[in-house]
Amino acid sequence: MRLWHIDSSVLGENSVSRKLTAEIVARQRALHSGLEVRHLDLAASPVRHLSPAHIGAMFGHPPADAAVQADIATGATFLDELFAADVIVIGAPMYNFGIPSQLKAWIDRILVAGKTFKYGENGAPIGLVPAGKKVIIASSRGGLYSPGNPAAAMEHQESHLIAALNFIGLTDITVVRAEGVAVPDLKPAAIATAEAAIAALA
Repeated sequence: MRLWHIDSSVLGENSVSRKLTAEIVARQRALHSGLEVRHLDLAASPVRHLSPAHIGAMFGHPPADAAVQADIATGATFLDELFAADVIVIGAPMYNFGIPSQLKAWIDRILVAGKTFKYGENGAPIGLVPAGKKVIIASSRGGLYSPGNPAAAMEHQESHLIAALNFIGLTDITVVRAEGVAVPDLKPAAIATAEAAIAALA
């Protein structure tokens, strides 16, 4: 089995989502002997956001800029990793109600028409990523945004990421959530709840 471990937090050792992804990967190693793990750190090695040169390359106009060429080549490897992975673990902290911009840049590289999705005759999207892949999202939030909380309408983090993954055919998704981690009285229980969910992963 092959696992793709993706981190996006800029907080390094202080990151809750990184702590959770590390524990999820450790749990998967315990469950699957011989698991091959590939790690992508989008904060340490971010890809560029889409530019006119990137869009031009999609339509057969290779960019002259060597740095953009290299960036496009790096983005292409994401598709290889996506199709090769059996399990995908994504660290997704909430930054200002959404996902980190570096994680959005990753989404822009894996949502590729004709490769990971297409539109049917009626215009409905059809995911092209093979079925059977498992996604585990380690979600961390400073406040409380889950349903039933006053700020729930501001949640555009998990919902955005899940929608993007569903769009390309990734529908077997588990969310391990620690929210309220910016509130000292809530943080220990939030992390304990997430860790209990990780321990229960099958």
